[in-house]
Amino acid sequence: MSIMNNPTKPKIQVVQRRIPNRTALYILMLLALLAWAAVLLYTRFVPPDNVLSFVTFFVLFGVALTCTLSPLAYFIGRRFVPLRLYRPTVRKALRQSALLSLWVVFNLLLRALHSWSIFTMIISLGIVGVVEFLLLARN
Repeated sequence: MSIMNNPTKPKIQVVQRRIPNRTALYILMLLALLAWAAVLLYTRFVPPDNVLSFVTFFVLFGVALTCTLSPLAYFIGRRFVPLRLYRPTVRKALRQSALLSLWVVFNLLLRALHSWSIFTMIISLGIVGVVEFLLLARN
């Protein structure tokens, strides 16, 4: 007799609690303030000597930008887009802001490497647009 077919063992049900939208937005706003403070302190006290300092700056900047743009994307989606076409959620706003932040950080990274041009910016913006369209069409 296997353990899987044992009828006397009770099943444990896991209850998942969801964070309300308002609480998630407040947490993101608080994280944005902390992340911008970290970016400010990092740029003030750490000289850009090596690759690790650049990577740390871009990670902090990406987190700060994502946390800042998430509430903005949620409020813009909630206010200006009709509900029958698009239902705004914090998860979608977080995805959109992360995608936009990755695009900004990518362009800043290309600029730091002296490889940026307006052509690469437009092409990468088109790629971000296509990815967002495919993610919205999937739902």
